[in-house]
Amino acid sequence: MNIIKKLASQTAVYGISSIFGRFLNYLLVPLYTYYFTAAEYGVVSEFYAYAGFFSVLLLFGFETGYFRFRDKEHPGRDLAYSTALLFVVLINLVFFGLILLINSHLSAALNYAKHPEYVLCFSLILILDAVAAIPFARLRAENQAFRFAGIKVIEIGITILLSLFFIIYCPKAYAKAPDSWVALVYNPAIGIAYIFIANLMASCFKFLLLAPQLAGLAWGFDRELFGRMIRYSLPMVVIGFAGIINEMLDRALLKHLLPYDLQTNMKMLGIYSACYKLSILMSLFIQAFRFAAEPFFFAYAGNSDARKIYAVVLKFFVIFCVFIFLLVTLFLDFFKYFVGEEFRAGLEVVPILLLANLCLGIYVNLSIWYRLTDRTLLGAMVSLGGAALTIGLNIWLIPMLGYVGSAWATLVCYASMAIVSYLLGRKYYPVDYDVKRVIGYIGLGLGLYFAHEHLLLSLNWQPWLLSGTLMLLYLLITLLSEGRQNLKA
Repeated sequence: MNIIKKLASQTAVYGISSIFGRFLNYLLVPLYTYYFTAAEYGVVSEFYAYAGFFSVLLLFGFETGYFRFRDKEHPGRDLAYSTALLFVVLINLVFFGLILLINSHLSAALNYAKHPEYVLCFSLILILDAVAAIPFARLRAENQAFRFAGIKVIEIGITILLSLFFIIYCPKAYAKAPDSWVALVYNPAIGIAYIFIANLMASCFKFLLLAPQLAGLAWGFDRELFGRMIRYSLPMVVIGFAGIINEMLDRALLKHLLPYDLQTNMKMLGIYSACYKLSILMSLFIQAFRFAAEPFFFAYAGNSDARKIYAVVLKFFVIFCVFIFLLVTLFLDFFKYFVGEEFRAGLEVVPILLLANLCLGIYVNLSIWYRLTDRTLLGAMVSLGGAALTIGLNIWLIPMLGYVGSAWATLVCYASMAIVSYLLGRKYYPVDYDVKRVIGYIGLGLGLYFAHEHLLLSLNWQPWLLSGTLMLLYLLITLLSEGRQNLKA
């Protein structure tokens, strides 16, 4: 079980940095939701939804392609790395040129004709992040988790400091002395665009910190290797694009499908997006696990006990995800204060979105079958099926249920993808997953959640005492179920 400990330690490094960094970033949610209206926050959420789609297109799946073809024997001159990096740089230069040509028309089409700077600023953020993704992949492949984590935390720290500067300090300083030096860097008319500006400046600094990795550009471009990489990576674009549809399309559709006027729709979008942030702990863990697991799955695939290890990984992954689900849902009365009062009308979506993210994490585990067998095209079909389900369910449910319909659509999509991936995995890369225990732990978590909702109304206990008791009960049942031997392993 040493390999499980190694994966856990790598996940912990990525996780601690992600949790610490994203928690700091998460503190911006109260800042945004207390200083901006729900409609204004809806604008920010909409652009981040669009950004998700373009981030996939601008990377072209070459992050995973690099993991598949990297030269482990000669890391000092890894042509897979330089080939991927040069291609991504070229794609992003073309994208930036296109944005410069159509910015005014695109801004008008999005109903932001008066703010073309929104599109330009976000385009630059996307470009810097896409190019930086390849150096970050190299850090992960070379197990430089601490450097990876450090750069991520620094980026987030700069974003926070600049956000506090532009959103809190500058308005107050400008109001007291409009002719002071603050007027050189602050204009009240810019408003929410300072959120974008803070992110852009942080992305620029991150790019500078990755300069040593960018030196790999000099290793050259291998056409034959590029052909193999793009054949492998193109289906990953489809998978990534479908994944973004599943994750972000609801926020893009709410603006257009909610049955209200534009201002109210943007308000509903802001509420839903803010409450989505309350599932952040689950998302953080899945992200940290993904950072550690992707290179691990490829590196360990040749070992005789690989499939047994993959089964154990999934089981413990689910145990921890259910713990996170209970932590947030049982103590939701505490977590709700991370968003402004206007945004708390949407708290009912939080348990649904937490379950959806749990299913997504299971799918990430199960997806090794197409990654390790090079059946990325078939994997893309699963993702496309999930995307089609997401689109159909959102179109059907949003007009009836509002943003709650979007939450249910997300859950149904990820649960369906996990089931289909499991069934295909049994055919192409059979792994003896402990399905009964996995389903059992999820059922236990749901049972404790519903028990909490019922007992909260029928008992006179303090809410925190009831929540704490149920959390301890989950931990006790888990410990007894797994036994000492598994805990020591």
